[in-house]
Amino acid sequence: MGGEEVRLRGVVELAQGMAAARTPRDSWWAAADGARRALVGDFAALSVWERDHGRLRVLVNAGRLAPGEEEFPALEAYPVHEFPEITEFLHGRWAGGGEPHAWVETADGPVFAGAGYYHQRVAALRRRGRGSCVVAPLVLHGRAWGELYVARLAGCPDLVQADADFATVLAAVVAAGLAQTERLEEARRLAFTDSLTGLANRRAVDAGLDDAIDRHRAEGVVVSLVVCDLNGLKRVNDTQGHAVGDRLLERFGSVLSVCGAMLPGTDTLAARLGGDEFCLLTVGPPADEVVRVADELCRRAAGLGDGVACGVASTGDPIGEVRSARRLFRLADAAQYRAKAARSPGPVVAGRAGPDDPVLRLADAAGPPAGEPAPPVGERRRFRRWRERQG
Repeated sequence: MGGEEVRLRGVVELAQGMAAARTPRDSWWAAADGARRALVGDFAALSVWERDHGRLRVLVNAGRLAPGEEEFPALEAYPVHEFPEITEFLHGRWAGGGEPHAWVETADGPVFAGAGYYHQRVAALRRRGRGSCVVAPLVLHGRAWGELYVARLAGCPDLVQADADFATVLAAVVAAGLAQTERLEEARRLAFTDSLTGLANRRAVDAGLDDAIDRHRAEGVVVSLVVCDLNGLKRVNDTQGHAVGDRLLERFGSVLSVCGAMLPGTDTLAARLGGDEFCLLTVGPPADEVVRVADELCRRAAGLGDGVACGVASTGDPIGEVRSARRLFRLADAAQYRAKAARSPGPVVAGRAGPDDPVLRLADAAGPPAGEPAPPVGERRRFRRWRERQG
């Protein structure tokens, strides 16, 4: 296979790798490792220019890592002023209308500077046992975004100008892939976010609860669900207008988010299910901790509208075997219904009223008749109609 065919294959594989990425991290890795392979390099890195901090932050390192390098570093960043070639590109050629073009550095000495001056990159090459590198600026949405960096070990053939020309092409492919990743992330955000409050939406809860119950069954992790109904929203909408009602929903959403954050180090999702209904999904903390936070939520929400009716169901309480997300949701919903009916100032918790707990009886009686397919987690109307018939 000729050199042109090899490079064409490298471009195609890079584009395919980025197209298959499911998360930003996957996309970064596909960009760095795909460029490394296409340029027959031993190491590659993808970095972003953080304008507000004046630094180049490394997102991913791929290939043969030197001591101290991490695949996804949390703190690896470099002040841009330490790299005159970047400064020259950003404030010279690029600002003056020039096109982004890659360049080569070698461990033998400086390429752009005068005698006696060594770039940070040259020193880094020597320190890390690398012989040469190519640096390709990345431009996204018409703005300098960051850089793609590929290096070869000392003793390997040095990267040359032809490699820099090819790296410029690869950088354009990477930029297109990053733009696509951004679009997909925005689409995912919109699909799983409530537009009014900025919290997660019911779709996100359905997906998160299914995953959480899978973990509970496999690992025994405690999964808890807090379901809330904001009292008095209809009255506010009817008497003061929907704009005031929307502000009430936003304020309660903020309270819910703050209370969810009281469970540090846990997997907690604050969501609006729709209308005046909200929930907290937690994975990990003990049931008592979740109940404590639910109680604080009720206290803080007491001054919003007519307060909140709150129900809690947790696999850490005696609620029987929980084999499906549907059952936990039904238990939390039934607890919330009991709280609303009793005008309880605090949360009602499923399973804590003994063997004859009315919440358990209500939730179990609301299950689908024998032989009838169970509704999805997000479908709550059937349960609501049933409990309304119970008075």
